[in-house]
Amino acid sequence: MKRKALIIGIKGLTLSKEESKLLRKNKPWGVILFSRNIKNLNQTQKLVREIRRLIKDKKYPILIDQEGGRVSRIENLVNHRLYTQSYFGKLYKKNKLMFKKQYENYISEVCKVLKEIGVNINTVPVLDLTERKANKIIGDRSYSKNPQVVSDIGNFLIKLYKNRRIGTVIKHIPGHGSAKHDSHNRISYISSSKLKLIKRDFKPFRLCQSQFAMTAHLIYTAYDSLNNATHSKTIIDEVIREHIGFKGILISDDISMKALKFGLIENAIMALNAGCNLILHCNGNINETKRLIKMVPSIDKFTQKKTSQFYKFLG
Repeated sequence: MKRKALIIGIKGLTLSKEESKLLRKNKPWGVILFSRNIKNLNQTQKLVREIRRLIKDKKYPILIDQEGGRVSRIENLVNHRLYTQSYFGKLYKKNKLMFKKQYENYISEVCKVLKEIGVNINTVPVLDLTERKANKIIGDRSYSKNPQVVSDIGNFLIKLYKNRRIGTVIKHIPGHGSAKHDSHNRISYISSSKLKLIKRDFKPFRLCQSQFAMTAHLIYTAYDSLNNATHSKTIIDEVIREHIGFKGILISDDISMKALKFGLIENAIMALNAGCNLILHCNGNINETKRLIKMVPSIDKFTQKKTSQFYKFLG
């Protein structure tokens, strides 16, 4: 399978000539959709069909970032803004039986819409913890401050998606909950001890296994005081792969985020050299995408193998 180690965003409701040419010629590993790409059911179905026609692959990875709550990309199709992770975390604590029924109904509805538009990977569950003094970028996107509760709900979600043949991406590995700043805007240093990180932040990721994971653009000073997790071979090797035991495809968070201090190309190459398998570039800027697609290598044998396993999972 010859694919570039890159997941790209596109700009609008239809493909531009340049985007069509890039997909046909360069074949990025996948495409991620946002609200800007979704107007109605018919339009979105046509867009996804056209992407797969150009790639010549009926199972081509089409991703979406549909958490619910504030992060709701399909709101033009169905409104899920009320259903935050925090909402379900509180319901779980109050009445586990009611939680299970309501959450399964909710996930079933989400998956039905994703299937209708052709999405086969959703970047959920969020396994970050709620922390009182942290930045609000996670906030109600987290299920709980309790690592075990987050793990229990995360595993339940992964199972529900697995039953419906949609891939999941645990994020933001190895844990974004303690961040004092929004990594879209600037870097944040996590100064917690190794013991605290292992007992709290890392725990949900260790207990929830998924086909894919997305990195956090954060510096964990107890492990690597210089490099953020996306660029840290120490974090990826010792924490994500060894301690957490993640065995799937590791995707960088969006490399155009301001927490990464280098240029676009350098950010991408550093992430791959540190151990990320795929680079995520979300903003749909075609000039940036064309620069990246030239520099990013084809996927390695590990990623080819895991992609083939994912295709078998899709059926």
